[in-house]
Amino acid sequence: MEEKTNVMRMLDKHKITYKHYTYANTDAISGIEVAAVLHQNPEQVFKTLVTTGKSGQHYVFMIPVAKELNLKKAAKAVNEKAIKMLKSKDLLPLTGYIHGGCSPIGMKKFFTTIIDETAQNFDTIIFSAGKIGYQIELTHAELAKIIKFEFKDITD
Repeated sequence: MEEKTNVMRMLDKHKITYKHYTYANTDAISGIEVAAVLHQNPEQVFKTLVTTGKSGQHYVFMIPVAKELNLKKAAKAVNEKAIKMLKSKDLLPLTGYIHGGCSPIGMKKFFTTIIDETAQNFDTIIFSAGKIGYQIELTHAELAKIIKFEFKDITD
């Protein structure tokens, strides 16, 4: 039996349907490598980025693994003057997740979440299940049952 992450247990508890993938026994590190190992379209595999706004508020942005977050667009999407990436060392205390295993589901506290609008080109998106080596695939409707998010243009 596959190991379940807290994210998977949370989805099970809310009776949310998802597919899961594991790449734990591979050398894949970057999102692009993970997409390749899982034989998935890198435009459909998303990474979860945690940022800090000028106001001190934190925000979560989900973008395709092959793209970069446009900090100006991201700031505009959440009505901030500026946005910067959260430092790696601050990720675990803030979210409960480590770098490379960060999921928008099950953070210690919910943060405003923006998903790149390109996600709407797919019926489902694939992202971290909250632990390095594990990914889940969900429809937008199923994801919306567990977290609130908006689609916006946030990448280059």
